[in-house]
Amino acid sequence: MITVHHLNNSRSQRVLWLLEELELPYEVKRYERDPATMRAPAALRAVHPLGKSPVITDGGDTLAESGAIVEYLVERYGAGRLVPPPGTKERLRYTYWLHYAEGSAMTPLLMKLVFSRIKSSRMPFFARPIARGIADRVLAQLVDPQIALHLDYMESELGKSAWFAGAEFSAADIQMSFPLEAAAARGGLDERRPKLADFLRRIHARPAYQRALEKGGPYGLLR
Repeated sequence: MITVHHLNNSRSQRVLWLLEELELPYEVKRYERDPATMRAPAALRAVHPLGKSPVITDGGDTLAESGAIVEYLVERYGAGRLVPPPGTKERLRYTYWLHYAEGSAMTPLLMKLVFSRIKSSRMPFFARPIARGIADRVLAQLVDPQIALHLDYMESELGKSAWFAGAEFSAADIQMSFPLEAAAARGGLDERRPKLADFLRRIHARPAYQRALEKGGPYGLLR
């Protein structure tokens, strides 16, 4: 039996979604973030040394990292579902977007989160204007332009096909869901990029996505 070690408001939500799309049986073990620090609990380190989510256990195997988990589940249990055939252009795009999601898209979004928190974090009053000034400059000159660059790129790529890998929905779209939901929550993604906004509406309407939300509980990245 597959067990998903599920942290609230995290990347593990898309692992639940993938399992629902594949209609596989699984168990969910829940972990809650510290409400003050938003960090994962120490109990996750008993599952994986880094103490982060997502992590799955399957029999005697433990696997972390979203992309690795997606590839493992699709290859072992997918029976050809949610992945384009080998040797096709769609398969090449599938592989690209599967890795782009964390390798490129999430980096400026994480920086946005970090520097935004610096602005609101507690610190000595004399340091506050300096820290906020630095954070504002980094956001304005580096982070926000990078997010806009990536969003424009993804918007243009979705103009080539209905889904990221091609005409058919795939696990690459599941992997891409997290950076796009993060962008909608804090990165400025809205109806000015209609193809990305429509992508989010379409994935949210999928029955498997909705079942995963029921299993995973409240998902704070959603508006």
